[in-house]
Amino acid sequence: QVRLADSGGGLVQAGGSLRLSCAASGRNFGNYAMAWFRQTPGNEREFVAAISRFGGVTDYTNSVRGRFTISRDNARSTMYLQMDSLKPEDTAFYYCAAAQQGMSRARTTYDYWGQGTQVTVSS
Repeated sequence: QVRLADSGGGLVQAGGSLRLSCAASGRNFGNYAMAWFRQTPGNEREFVAAISRFGGVTDYTNSVRGRFTISRDNARSTMYLQMDSLKPEDTAFYYCAAAQQGMSRARTTYDYWGQGTQVTVSS
């Protein structure tokens, strides 16, 4: 079992930056593809970005491509989401997730989830 703890959210003005972290404990972090999802009240949790087990492949939803960067440090069992040029529409609760099956944009692929961290972007 993998336990995930995401952190780094906060309040930032539009155009600003934040870096989210997802610290993993438990079984070998490198066995899991990782991803970030986000959710706003009344909406489904949506895919933001994913990264392969060793970081060689990444995937982004169109709305964040070019502004967000997903990365991981397997030696530290930690994944990151660098968010630049933030927009008010990026406001959401952000969750990290881990999947044994491999990278995917589907929520159902992911076996473990962090508790979430709130990101609020003011205009």
